[in-house]
Order: sequence, then C-alpha cells, then structure tokens
Amino acid sequence: MALIIVHNKNKVISILDDNFKPISNFELGKSMPKTLQLIALQFDNQLVVWCHQILLNYLNSEALNDIFHHNRVLASFNPTETDYFPKQLGYIERSFVLKINKTVTFPTWLMSSHVGGINTAVLILLNKQLNFNQNADYFLTSLAKLTTSEGLFCYSEPRLLKPGSKSLDIIKQASTFTLFKFVKQHYKWVWVFFLSFGLLIFEKKITLLPLIRSLFVKKLSTTFNLEAIPIQSTKTVITKHEIDVIIPTIGRKQYLYDVLKDLAAQTLMPKNVIIVEQNPLEGSVSELNYLNNQEWPFTIKHTFTHQSGVCNARNLALSQVDSEWTFLGDDDNRFDSKLIESLFNHIGQYGVQVGITVYLQANEVQTYLKTAQTSIFGAGNSIIKSSLIQKVKFNLNYEFNYGEDTDFGMQLRNLGEDVVYFADIKIDHLKAPIGGYRTKVTHPWSDDKIAPKPSPTIQLLYQTYFTPKQLLGYKLLLGLRSYKNSDIKNPWTYITYYKKQWKRSQFWCAKLPNV
Repeated sequence: MALIIVHNKNKVISILDDNFKPISNFELGKSMPKTLQLIALQFDNQLVVWCHQILLNYLNSEALNDIFHHNRVLASFNPTETDYFPKQLGYIERSFVLKINKTVTFPTWLMSSHVGGINTAVLILLNKQLNFNQNADYFLTSLAKLTTSEGLFCYSEPRLLKPGSKSLDIIKQASTFTLFKFVKQHYKWVWVFFLSFGLLIFEKKITLLPLIRSLFVKKLSTTFNLEAIPIQSTKTVITKHEIDVIIPTIGRKQYLYDVLKDLAAQTLMPKNVIIVEQNPLEGSVSELNYLNNQEWPFTIKHTFTHQSGVCNARNLALSQVDSEWTFLGDDDNRFDSKLIESLFNHIGQYGVQVGITVYLQANEVQTYLKTAQTSIFGAGNSIIKSSLIQKVKFNLNYEFNYGEDTDFGMQLRNLGEDVVYFADIKIDHLKAPIGGYRTKVTHPWSDDKIAPKPSPTIQLLYQTYFTPKQLLGYKLLLGLRSYKNSDIKNPWTYITYYKKQWKRSQFWCAKLPNV
C-alpha cells in the first residue's frame, strides 16, 4: 500500500491511497516536504509517493512494488530536459550522475518533485538532519546527495510514469544563489570558489555575492546510520546458484595457481573457471601445466593467445560463459572460502544484478565502510548477471591504457543496472609484478611533439559520460593541478601550452576508433 501526495507548485492539494481515493485526515496546503514529514511521523515503514497534479493520470502505480523493492530506495523521475539545478553544477561534480539516461533506471542523486517515492522509515531516521521547510526539489536532491554514499539507493526511474506522460517544464529552476548554497552544504568548502572561478572563465559571470553569501552556510552532516533500516529485496534475481569465474593472465603462473586453490576451497563451487592466457612471444606455448596435471573441482576452460591485452582477453572469456552468473577476477587475487557464497547472499539481499567487493592492496586501509551504490567498477572483483554480458563488452579503444573498467561499468548503468559496493566482502589484491615477457606498448601519440593531456582514453571516457559542463570543469581542474608540477611557470605561456595539449588529446581521442 502507498500514500500518494498530489501537489501543485510545491503545495499539497490532496492525499490519496493507492486506489487514488482521497484520504481526509490530513491537512492540505502545506509544502510537499512538510507533508512528507507529517506522514512519516504518523506512519512508520510506509511507502509515500509524490506526484505533480498534471502527471497524476500517468502515475504507474502497478510498478511501485518492483521499483521500491526494499525500504532504502529513493526514486524519482523528471520527464523534462530541465533539471532543478542548472547545468553549471557540472563544473564541480566529478561523478557520472549528471548525464542521466532517462530511458532506463539510472543511479543518481539528482531528484525531482515531478514524481517519486520513499519509505517513511528513512525520513524518520533522518528527521533531525533534514530541513523540511525547503523547496521540494532542493529537499529531495539534498536528501539523496547526503545519503547515497551512506546506503540509500537513489534512482532516476522512468517506470514511475506510464508512456505518453506530459513533458512540461513545471519546476522553477534554482537561482545562482541556491546553487552556491547547495555546493557549500554538500561539498568541501573549496568547491564554491572553484564554481565561481568556472563561471568567470567559461561564462564571463562574476558571482562574488553568491560566493560570499554561501560562505556563511554550514556543510550538512552525515552523522546517521542508515543500516539501522534493514534491507531484504522482494526481487528474485537468482534462479540458479551457478557461476563462472573468468581470469585473464599473463606471466603470473604461481599467482594464478594460488587463485585456483582459493576457488577450489569455496563453500559454493564455481561451475567453470575460464582462463585466457596471453603470451605475445612467437612460438611460445602455455606454461600453466597444472591446469591439466592436477584435479580441480570445476571445469577449466583454457584459452591461449599470442594477442596481449586485458580487454581482448576478458572479451574472449566472456564469450565462453554459460552459467547464470559471472565473476570477473584477476590472476593476483586472494580471498577466503566463502567469497562466492557471500556474493550470492548479498545479491539476493539487495536485489541487484551487479556487485563489487572491497579490493585493497597490502598497504591500503578500507575507507568506505557501508554497503552502498558506487560510481566505480572493478573488472577484477565483480559479480554480474550473465544475461548482461551479452549486451556489453570491454572497449578495445582502452586497451593498454586507462578507463576500461569505468567504461564497462557505465555500459551496465546505461542498461538500467546499478553497481553496488559490498563493504563486508573482501578480496586482497596482491598487485603482483608485471609478467616478464610483456612487451612495451607504444601508443600512436607517444612521439607527439605536444604530449596530449589528459590521456586520449580518459578524454574518450569523459566525453562519453560527462555533461559538457563537467568536461569543462575537469579541463579547468586538470590545468590548475598540472600547473603545480609544470616546468613552465609563466602562467600565460603555460595556459597557451595546456590548450595545445588539450587539443592534441581531443585529436587522438577522435582517432581512437581507427588506431
């Protein structure tokens, strides 16, 4: 059962049950956030949906149970192209949450008052941290921004509306003052200065007054524990507890053997272990003799190739998967005997089809301690529903460079999948020395007289998944950071040279599909 708040210009005009019949025991005319608070104080563990009056006939009530499949889901949808916060927010945002694919469920903290929903258990827990006297769109986006990394699962969700819904710009966009306030409340203080600088550089706007006013605003606290709200998804994502493990390897015979021994000790055994061994030396043969002269409790599918490159190797392995689930591993991992069993338990609990583990090297300390949505993806420590790998692959344009893991994760998100970080499942990444017979890769831009900055593959990644404002903000930030380490100390000479480096990066990025 859900309660439905119908509002117009942030004022609540009616409250309905899930049969769209009015409920009379609520005071109308209050703001939407204040009404959310009042409902939460009366009803614990209650799904509350909000909907703008003109969209009510398109509210897809039949999809609510599937969308809000556990108590820590916050979902909304803006059917228009205009967000509440102006696009200049991109100057300071470095994650991939702003360029929303509105055709699928997409993880983002950009929320909307057009239509959405949340469980009152979340509002009750955060009652002292939230300001319910704010504009509805500010309130919802602030709520999501504060809680996404703390364990609230936030989405842009087109299934909230039936097809054919109206796309009217019914939300007034935030002012520059409000934008600066939001940045000061939710980011480190230095970012309001960077935002002001970006507006000056790229738009020739002087924002001294909004900047000064924002300095008197305090950053909001995240001293709450959302894990007090238990999660058990109502979705059934696991049909068979069958999983294939894929491992690309090159020159790490002993390390790979140790990984196989860890897999052989699992309480839930993999069905297949798919190994793609690379050796670029002509005439070379496999060195992995233990694959055949020892008994293993799973089937080993071994491919030997002279073509080096982890993207190609993983794609070869993915094409051989035949289990319901796939684990992307690496040849220098170590883990305990309950790794696969724990992964299945968490996948079922959270109702997701993609998950990653803690993945630390020997000298690293775990800093993210809560299971939550994540903007990262790891190709050496992730579990994926195998039906998805028929729709994605590792982009060979990233081969021998950076960005292939992130790109793969973003391909999954653009299919409508979330990536969840499991904070209590750990894999040790030994970061073994590079295999001795790896050949040095020479990129086409290696001999360029002007070294491209950033790397053309990073340029490709950000051009693909950043908004135009985000790309400009990254360009400015990279230039400022690079200036510190540059041999060119004359700022005007440096700016001229950096612009040339950026153009060379764009040039080689455009060439990548043909390289």
